[in-house]
Amino acid sequence: MANNNAPYHRSPRWTVSWIFIAVAIACVPFADLSITTYDPWAELSRLFGGLLQPSLVAVEKPFVALLQTLAFALLGVTAGSVIGFGFAQLFHLRGVRIVCACIRAVHELFWALIFLQIFGLHPLTGLLAIGLPYAATFAKVYAEILEEGDRRSYDLVRQRAGPISAFFYARLPDLWQHFVTYTGYRLECGLRSSAVLGFVGLPTLGYYLSTAFLEGAYSEVWALLILFYLVIASLRYWLRPKLLPIYLLGAPFVIANDSEIAVENITRFFTQDIVPLPLRNAEGLPGLWHWFADLFVTEALPGIVSTLLLTQLALILTGVIAMLWFPLISTLFFNRFGRLFGHLFLVIMRSTPEYILAFILLILWGPSMLPAVIALSLHNGAIIAHLMGRHSDTLALRVDAITGINRYSYEVVPRLYNQFLAFLFYRWEIIQRETAILGILGITTLGFYIDSAIQDIRLDRAMVLIAITAALNVGIDALSGSIRSRLRLTSGLQQVVAESTGR
Repeated sequence: MANNNAPYHRSPRWTVSWIFIAVAIACVPFADLSITTYDPWAELSRLFGGLLQPSLVAVEKPFVALLQTLAFALLGVTAGSVIGFGFAQLFHLRGVRIVCACIRAVHELFWALIFLQIFGLHPLTGLLAIGLPYAATFAKVYAEILEEGDRRSYDLVRQRAGPISAFFYARLPDLWQHFVTYTGYRLECGLRSSAVLGFVGLPTLGYYLSTAFLEGAYSEVWALLILFYLVIASLRYWLRPKLLPIYLLGAPFVIANDSEIAVENITRFFTQDIVPLPLRNAEGLPGLWHWFADLFVTEALPGIVSTLLLTQLALILTGVIAMLWFPLISTLFFNRFGRLFGHLFLVIMRSTPEYILAFILLILWGPSMLPAVIALSLHNGAIIAHLMGRHSDTLALRVDAITGINRYSYEVVPRLYNQFLAFLFYRWEIIQRETAILGILGITTLGFYIDSAIQDIRLDRAMVLIAITAALNVGIDALSGSIRSRLRLTSGLQQVVAESTGR
């Protein structure tokens, strides 16, 4: 394998890129990329017409919904970070790593759908839907931060003190800022997750957004989105460490709780609902095998194919968008005034959850893979473009360096390409997780069949399909890690976090 200094066009990284592009092109004939609405441009015109006159007048208690969104995110992320920190100390155990990989492979919305069957619209549903997968993610990332950190101070103190004292006095202070930075980044993700939970009935911003979309009330849609963007953009100003205890103490009083947990629902879920039908009917292993084979052939296999098709198309388009957009915030291409608009644009695109973007495009274009591909690519492309733009600012060019398109093509892109691939492969598994969940909107990925099974109250089938989704995500995550390792691509976890938050 060529080393990192190999010519750009002969690098194995470039070869891998062409392979992925070829795979995506081969997927196009099998993907449904049609526009089925009668007059999509007229609907698009009405959508952007609402931007000219945003209004919250017709929205019932919008600021209460905003506070609910903040409360769910704060409590869910805090619980996840505390639990994840504990499991990070045990992440060297294979069993812990496997359990965490399986938990974080299931999207928050899938967890919400599961907990809805157990707890109903109780706040515990939203808190667990965010906290559980986030705890698994925190465990992995915190463990990587500990692994990458400098151990010299810890080893020195460890010679004269116990491991616990050495950890809290020598290890934790050195890495504390990395933990804080990543936790702040995950809170931004938690706000997006909390908003999206409204689409399944919880009283967050997503609930009012979905209602406004379906009613064609685009003035209300834009008002709610702008409110959400302002909260995300101002995160670093209101999220102060000294204020965090006050937020956490007040959050439980903000969350609405009009429902009660029924013990019989919990009992029925674990003893009947998720038990495969053949076992409930005492049909034995032959009946169970036929039931699973039918489920796999008629639902799981088509869902897997659609999920993989959509993921690969979105992955390549994400890369294209990131390559086109990163100069918008780079000091190598634009002045301060131009970069200001570039930052604003990228903040909007990466702050809008893929689910909401896909929901908008589905209304405009109708149910096909096209809205999902575009939504996933815009959101993830903006994230990678932001990372690449900030990374490009660290490049040192000669005083007489070429300018314009030649600078982009021959000076900047070749030097950023390895980092670009690291970022892209790092997002691969995330794109696939989002691809599966977009099936709830009617796109025939695995999420479509999961949602259909839940709607038909066939929770045994839904749980098997969710397990298949998790296994598929774990497989993609492992493949992505293997490719990064073979190509010696290191995304630099701490660097990714620092650049993504701008801290």
